[in-house]
Amino acid sequence: MDKVNFRTFGIFLCLLAMLALPSLLNAQGKLSKGIKKVERGEYNSAISFFEQSVKKGEMVAESNYWIGECYRMSNRVKEARGYYKLAYDDGLPFEDLPLSYAISMVAHEDYSGAKIVLEEFVGREANEENENYIMNAEDYLANLEYLEQIEGKKSVYRVKNMESINTEFAEYAPFYYKGNLFFTSNRGEGDIYKATGSYFTDLYSVKTKGAIVDLESLQKLGKEFNSIGVNDGCIAFSPSGKTVVFAKGNTGKKKGRADVSLYITYKKDGKWTEPRLMEINTPDSWNSTPAFSHDGKTLYFSSNRMGGYGGTDLYSATKDSRGRWTNVRNMGPKINTFGNEMFPTVSKYGKFYFSSDGHPSFGGLDLFSAQRQNGTIVVRNLGKPINSAADDFALFMYSRGKGFFSSNREDGKGDDDIYTFVNTDPKKKIVNYYLAGISYTLDDEGNEVVLPNTSVKLLTTNEDVLGETVTDEEGNFKFRVYEGEVYNLFGAKDGYLTGRNTFSMIGKELPEEKMVKQINEVVYETKVVLNKLELNKAIVLENIYYDFDKANIREDAALELDKLVNILVDNPKIKIELSSHTDSKGEALYNQDLSQRRAESAVAYIISKGIEPVRLQAKGYGESAPIAPNTMPDGSDNPEGRQKNRRTEFKVTDIMDKQPSEGIKEENLEELFFGSGD
Repeated sequence: MDKVNFRTFGIFLCLLAMLALPSLLNAQGKLSKGIKKVERGEYNSAISFFEQSVKKGEMVAESNYWIGECYRMSNRVKEARGYYKLAYDDGLPFEDLPLSYAISMVAHEDYSGAKIVLEEFVGREANEENENYIMNAEDYLANLEYLEQIEGKKSVYRVKNMESINTEFAEYAPFYYKGNLFFTSNRGEGDIYKATGSYFTDLYSVKTKGAIVDLESLQKLGKEFNSIGVNDGCIAFSPSGKTVVFAKGNTGKKKGRADVSLYITYKKDGKWTEPRLMEINTPDSWNSTPAFSHDGKTLYFSSNRMGGYGGTDLYSATKDSRGRWTNVRNMGPKINTFGNEMFPTVSKYGKFYFSSDGHPSFGGLDLFSAQRQNGTIVVRNLGKPINSAADDFALFMYSRGKGFFSSNREDGKGDDDIYTFVNTDPKKKIVNYYLAGISYTLDDEGNEVVLPNTSVKLLTTNEDVLGETVTDEEGNFKFRVYEGEVYNLFGAKDGYLTGRNTFSMIGKELPEEKMVKQINEVVYETKVVLNKLELNKAIVLENIYYDFDKANIREDAALELDKLVNILVDNPKIKIELSSHTDSKGEALYNQDLSQRRAESAVAYIISKGIEPVRLQAKGYGESAPIAPNTMPDGSDNPEGRQKNRRTEFKVTDIMDKQPSEGIKEENLEELFFGSGD
């Protein structure tokens, strides 16, 4: 895709700046014509109108501001500084100007100058009109202070320009697959894209052995991936190589899709199918920079759709049992900021990388890693020289400690260039933990039977979704897990009650002396059991105990009843009967009364947890419904049988017309592909 839309389109400053449009649109002449060009994304064409406006003396400060905006929005932030300065020195009262000006100064590594401008701005008295601008300026100031802390740290990266494939044009978004390096470039010929004044972008490939390039193999991809007069780019292969997702858009025409969208194609009989628009796109929004998880079941991408935290945010989508990409979720405020987050990637060693200009950066986009530590996401700037005052983005690891990334830093051959890097840090041993399991149901005899195509989610103890998958035909699922964390597993399938399980990683860490390899893998096993959703089928609640001759709920019984509360929360359309049973000791009438009081006590406890009383019915059966003999054939006592008869059960009595699984939180997804290593 074109650089504009990959890296700056949708940035929150642009959106805020547009608030100034109504008054300016009333202006006559070249200025208003230039603004109309900006609205259409034709930034390069707009600049000439604003320059003519300056020459005519028509709203000079505003015109200089818009020239700066055009350069910034077309990824030429360094050229924007002079125009922002002219507008700033003229006292132009646009509330977004100080931060835009500061960002352009940072692009010139003038960090002290940027701090002076921002400190003066945040010192103003806040009001409803500038409160958000001041908050964003405060965040950016904090970022600049953080950079001072990391700038002096010794770098572990060695960086080199891949001169053999770079040109005076843009080469970026590298993706390495089976000896081929795929990338995006506007080195071609043909129509001009009006936003940048350069050619439209296409997808290319070249054979490489690591970073050693076979230039004779360089070629443009076929018509399945490239279209005339359209920006194509940013390709991602699934781990199997049979699925490709890439971005397409920006024809510059009035008809058709308004922005960039993701397309998908499949390899069948040795050929790629006609690319089709993915359902995870949203109309009139920018959707791009795709990346697959290591198992191919999750797709990460960036989008400026409504409901995000800033310009472009990172999202994830999961593949269901029918191969459809669904469950689009924002990756949350630990990853996403007021700025732009894009170009996600997951290395095969589990570490998550992305590009951002909202997290503390040395200027423009910087490269970051994210990993889980003690139940939270920790984001780190990769530091210099892998980051610079320019845009540094689209990292891809092709082996441990080695990879590619893109940058438009000054020592390049032209526009964006592709660089290779090596992590020179001593190779410490690392360990990746996984939780593998099988989804089951129970047959009439209580035996476990594999339940395929079950949706399984990995949750925090606060019910936030960390990962999601669909089990295969053998019921298998697998998640990445981390030291010192406790998880809930949640299983769901049509026609079944949801199932839950808990798994703790506390105390399960592998000691370093047992790490026999540089990269170690530890797999823990678990299971999720789902009961078939049938009316009036009794399901025993295990470990529900009462003190002798009493009906009050003990603490250990409350823990078990909490599991039933979860079932009712997860399955809000069911009504149940909760029943209590006794053995045959004592008088039948007394046992009947005791069991009724125990059932009512359990129901009262469940109601206290927020379940509507209308969904619950208490029923005591006393000794009238044994499931095992209370005595042996010879008349002697049968303790095991009596224990089975002293049970608490529930059964579904009605299924209401509601949506299932309303109890799971779906917001602020923080996917579990953030690890250690690399």
